[in-house]
Amino acid sequence: MHGDERPVVIDGGDRSCVRLLLELRGRVAPLAPGTVVHLIATDPAAPLDVPAWCHLTGHAYLGPVAHDGRPAYRLRTAARPRRTRPGAPWHPAE
Repeated sequence: MHGDERPVVIDGGDRSCVRLLLELRGRVAPLAPGTVVHLIATDPAAPLDVPAWCHLTGHAYLGPVAHDGRPAYRLRTAARPRRTRPGAPWHPAE
């Protein structure tokens, strides 16, 4: 992180990855480019799905972090993220 930059924390709880990514997409959309986000997620697929979604959309995946003893994933928002389908965050928009 740069200086005293504080991450935006999004608590995805135990949501399935589809719901988790839909929420993440909506929550990061209004953030300024370069914002660091910590996504808390307990879904067992999150360690694979979050980096893949970041790669698909252009957000920078920065790796796993612990957040209050819970699994979390760190990312930095892109200036111009690639859009995904409204109900399918793992498919590029056409």
